[in-house]
Amino acid sequence: MEPKEYIVSRIDGEYAYLKRTDAECDEDLFIAMALLPAGIDIGTRLHYECMEYTII
Repeated sequence: MEPKEYIVSRIDGEYAYLKRTDAECDEDLFIAMALLPAGIDIGTRLHYECMEYTII
């Protein structure tokens, strides 16, 4: 799977909505906060590679 870049666009309870920033995509990715690094907030930029998210 290729690397992807996201920004946290919204947080709703225990879920975050991620907007793709490195490619054109109309839909946000809906993902459990438990799968994301600690300390994320709206506007946090994330890198996804090898099934792991890291803050950039």
